[in-house]
Amino acid sequence: MTTQENKNSFDWVYYVLGLFFGALTAAVISGSFGWSILGGILGFIFGAIFLNSIVKGRQY
Repeated sequence: MTTQENKNSFDWVYYVLGLFFGALTAAVISGSFGWSILGGILGFIFGAIFLNSIVKGRQY
């Protein structure tokens, strides 16, 4: 990757959104802190899958 691509890389946004909304969804549904941690982990994994399968190779 070039320096320009490193400055404009927003891949971290998908991971953070997956983590946050996975934890939020699990907390709302179950109301338990333990399930919200698991939901955050699953949201992070789904964010990574989304980034690497759907968004990979697209031009901004």
